[in-house]
Amino acid sequence: MSNRKKAANVYLISGPLGVGKSTVSKSLADAMSQCALIEGDHLLHIYRGETEPPWEERLRLAWLNIVAVTRNMLGNSVDVVIDFVVEEELEWFRGQLSDFDVTLRYAVLHAEPDILSARLRRRGDEQYLDRSLFLLNKLKASPDNERFLLDAGRRPAEELAVEIVRDPRFIVDVRV
Repeated sequence: MSNRKKAANVYLISGPLGVGKSTVSKSLADAMSQCALIEGDHLLHIYRGETEPPWEERLRLAWLNIVAVTRNMLGNSVDVVIDFVVEEELEWFRGQLSDFDVTLRYAVLHAEPDILSARLRRRGDEQYLDRSLFLLNKLKASPDNERFLLDAGRRPAEELAVEIVRDPRFIVDVRV
C-alpha cells in the first residue's frame, strides 16, 4: 500500500562538477507548477565549526537527508527535483522510494573536458577540475549509467530539462 494520494515525480540530476546540474535542475523546477528543489550540496555542506565528520560520513548523512526531504515532499503530493552527484547511490535511493507511487527520472549529464574546464574557470572553481574529470570518467564508464547519459555540453538547460521529462529512457522503475 502506498503512502501517496496521487502519483508524483522525482527527477534525480547527476553529473560531474561544472556540467550544469544546478542550471538544468533549476530550469526543470521552474517549469513545474509546484515542486521541491533539493540542492544536495547544501545538505553536504551544512557543518560549521572547527571539525566536521569525515567525507564518507558527510556523504552518507547528505543522502539520508535527501531521502528524508524527498519522502516528506512525496507524502505531501509534491514533485521533487534533486541536484546531486550520484556515484553508487542510485539502487539504494530507488529502494528508498519503493513504497511510493512515484515516477523516478534519472539523468547523468556529461560534457567534453574542455567545456567542463571552461565552465569551472568561469565560475572561479578551477581547483575542482581534477575531481570533475574523475567523476566524468567514472560516471560515463559505469554500465549502470549508459542509458541515462545526456550530453549537456552545448545545449540550453531548458532543452535538456524538456528531454528529461519527455524521454522514457530516463525512467527508473522504483518497484522492488
